Amino acid sequence: MIRGTAILTAIIICSPYFQSVQAATDVPSLMDAAGRYTITNASDIRFHVDQVGGGGIKGSFGSFSGNFNLKAGDLSHSMVNFELKPQSVSTGQTRVDAFLRSSAVFDSDNYEKITFRSNRIEQTGPDSAHVTGTLTAKGHSAPESFDVRLTSWNGRTIGFTVSGQILRSHYAMDVGTPIYSNLVQFDMVVEGQRN
Repeated sequence: MIRGTAILTAIIICSPYFQSVQAATDVPSLMDAAGRYTITNASDIRFHVDQVGGGGIKGSFGSFSGNFNLKAGDLSHSMVNFELKPQSVSTGQTRVDAFLRSSAVFDSDNYEKITFRSNRIEQTGPDSAHVTGTLTAKGHSAPESFDVRLTSWNGRTIGFTVSGQILRSHYAMDVGTPIYSNLVQFDMVVEGQRN
């Protein structure tokens, strides 16, 4: 009986179906996905700012662009360049959108872009990394960092979740504190197309 079970197990493991299921459940590797990518419009750039007593402001940006280069064998020499247009902010509330675009917050008439340029990437796992760089907004620059996790890769298209927190006060956008938190939480889904 034991011998029969062992033979059956070996047959299942060697079958194409088992191998395809196993491959589908394998965690993608950052090293396997090395290459140059352009960030696509399928990405989702979302943020929220908490408010005392609950609620707060939740929104997204619809206009952005960027690229990244994952270096094979040494992720620390990889790079990320990203920019977004604050004019494209959307919260679903016209009044709030207008306020965010005003000189009190983004001042998007005078500062058309918010940029991030990485200067250090530290791999924290086979599918994760900690990205540090310089964020520039409203004429102010400060070091910021984000946690990145690889979620999908098919040889051509790559997907990540990206999360991080920044202080509004670093960029002269801290109007409304302490009623509204000084902390902005970013939760993003980034898709890249291999060049």
